[in-house]
Amino acid sequence: MEKRAALIWFRNDLRLHDNEVFLEASSKSTFIIPVFCFDPRYYAKNQYDFLNTNVIRAAFQLETVKALKEKLQSLGSDLITFVGYPEDIIPRIAQKYEVDEVYHHREVAHRETTISEKVEEELWKSRINLKHIIGHTLYHKEDLPFPIRDIPNSFATFKKKIERESFVRNTADYPTNFVTAPHLEKTPLPTLEELGYSQEEIALVSNKLIEGGEDLGLETMQMILDDPKGSEHDYTLLSPFIALGSLSPIKLYHEIKKRENGKKNKRFDKIIDMLLWRDYFRFMLKKYPNVFFKEKGFKKEQIMSKNDQLLFDKWRFGETENDFVNQSMRLLQKTGYLPYFARIIVSSYLVQEYNINWLKGAYWFEQNIFDYSPATNYGNWSHIAGVGTSEKDNMPIDWQKLINTHYPKGIQVPENYLGQIN
Repeated sequence: MEKRAALIWFRNDLRLHDNEVFLEASSKSTFIIPVFCFDPRYYAKNQYDFLNTNVIRAAFQLETVKALKEKLQSLGSDLITFVGYPEDIIPRIAQKYEVDEVYHHREVAHRETTISEKVEEELWKSRINLKHIIGHTLYHKEDLPFPIRDIPNSFATFKKKIERESFVRNTADYPTNFVTAPHLEKTPLPTLEELGYSQEEIALVSNKLIEGGEDLGLETMQMILDDPKGSEHDYTLLSPFIALGSLSPIKLYHEIKKRENGKKNKRFDKIIDMLLWRDYFRFMLKKYPNVFFKEKGFKKEQIMSKNDQLLFDKWRFGETENDFVNQSMRLLQKTGYLPYFARIIVSSYLVQEYNINWLKGAYWFEQNIFDYSPATNYGNWSHIAGVGTSEKDNMPIDWQKLINTHYPKGIQVPENYLGQIN
């Protein structure tokens, strides 16, 4: 048999369970070279002078990558890690190890797809193919009852049709018998300082127990699903693992179905609804590229909003006229944590009470939210601003009613929240 080498480019799929990229690359190749790049673009500042990733989420990412590296090492392999641009690193490593093909999961948001295109262009100079594998979603694109261009814009219709006419695939097999390329170089994990964070920023996480990784994600899933009571925190505690790919949404779905045993469970239905919204937003970005990153969103005309920095600062620093909004925004900035309905409330407040450009709020969430993922974050914000792709979900929300219904005593942070130590 001809010896073949495959480079596995890990991105937001930091696990071995239900990882089609890892499974296919290892099964079709003699040797594998697992690689992760800490791309400086994700630790830089954006047009509003906000960080793309704050130090809390960066620490969680570091822990997640570390956990994957240690798991691969325990299996006789390794994960080589670098700080730098993937379009520089991936082709260099591919040439060094005489790689035949590079495997990765296809992304949908603009920044991520642009990076993929840069990597693909550089690889092709050496006649090396970048193999795109579709993943990340609960429902596989190939199993949808409609092509991407015909996906219903209405979320309710989308949900009804795929639940009735499609199915969730079984999880991909756990990879076995893979062999790492001999003499794989040893690479240390970077420090937060090497990722560009200041000592002042690093001090914000020095007293927090921030853990991450596939094993913790699976343990958290079991703990939450086994809890007979549950709470509104269920999905929010799982979503950081899903965002980095250390927990598969398909694995979560099938675990839920095993516990339901054919019976309806409202609490589990809410978790699956969140997974469906996540799918919807990703598929909408395939149907309408970049739609969630424009102020007018799905509307034909530009919406009118203010660019009042003083009002925006009152909102982001928790100094508004509403105590609950203030509590929520301070909690977000301190911990990265904010449960689902609290996000809806504070976002609605910025849009309805202050009429501030919603994209600015979405960028602030991108910096701070612990479970950030592009399609979900910007998709949610676009609907709150009334410019989302699902017309019925563009209605103004009664944020005061949501406070009375869900938080009559304020927000209670769950004890098992990853980054929260008082």
